[in-house]
Amino acid sequence: MFSPWSRRRGLLSAGVVGVVGAVLTLSACASAEPAPPGGGAVTVATAFGDVSVPSAPKRVVALGWGDAEVALTLGVQPVGAADWLPVGGDGVATWVPRDRRYTTEPKLLGTKEVDVEQVAALEPDLILDTRASGDRARYDQLAALGVPVVGIPRGGEAYRTTWQDQLTLIGRALGKPAEAAKVRADLEAKFQRAAAANPGFAGRTMVTGARTGAGYGAYVNGGSRVEFMEKLGFQQSPKVQALAGKSFSVPVSAERMDLFDADLTVISLIGATADQVTGDPLFQSVPSVKAGHFVVLTDRTISQAFASGTPLGLSYAIDRVVPLLAQARAR
Repeated sequence: MFSPWSRRRGLLSAGVVGVVGAVLTLSACASAEPAPPGGGAVTVATAFGDVSVPSAPKRVVALGWGDAEVALTLGVQPVGAADWLPVGGDGVATWVPRDRRYTTEPKLLGTKEVDVEQVAALEPDLILDTRASGDRARYDQLAALGVPVVGIPRGGEAYRTTWQDQLTLIGRALGKPAEAAKVRADLEAKFQRAAAANPGFAGRTMVTGARTGAGYGAYVNGGSRVEFMEKLGFQQSPKVQALAGKSFSVPVSAERMDLFDADLTVISLIGATADQVTGDPLFQSVPSVKAGHFVVLTDRTISQAFASGTPLGLSYAIDRVVPLLAQARAR
């Protein structure tokens, strides 16, 4: 089944040679309690139990989707990071401001199969894996390094950690809960302003989907794209949501292009070209498309920001995607 992250999923490579360490015991979900005065250790609650993180970790390895960017947002530069998008270079997207970028480039680690020995060689004092598979084997391999591993929240699902929970988990682990709370409040306020400036979005149905090299898919609840649209006032298409399973999306066959019909249709490109969408007679036959109420996100950076599920990426997307939505609705 179509999934935007299918190319990047996977477990950590098996077999860690010469790695010695105790597996930490973990439980519960992220806590927003302030860090203790004096820079003492904090406890972060995750799907595998409570993790004790020493004060102000200095060698952070960020493995989960968006973990490195969130750490940078809070002023901490990981020594190792997974380049999920990918963007190349040091793995930092263009929407990250200069004062939050690396001064020393990190070691870029694999995403589908992370080499645990490479992680160990970085001598981390904290591993972030907050938006990841949540797989026990993956966690056990990382925890065997003998350092705190902050994984997905309790009750979380594979790759479905919300940006709010991710921010809370990482903020607490880094001893920066107040900074994380401010980032969240600022982004929530920005969404509210965008929604207020576009009252015509309220209550309108939408479908957000993608065209890949293999075909079309439509996203269901639980992903950042749908949440982005809902925060602006749109409502998820009931027809699409009725087909939801365990994946982030449902396939849309040539016989079911009607699933794209809504008050607004938004399409991302993943390994496909704009011509494959705008030149597709089946897509053009969808009523909302015929009426001009559709957006194809042809700009790669804007599309990545829309999909990022990180505070900085979502903020960038608000500035650039919302005007496109408003134009499409006005047609």
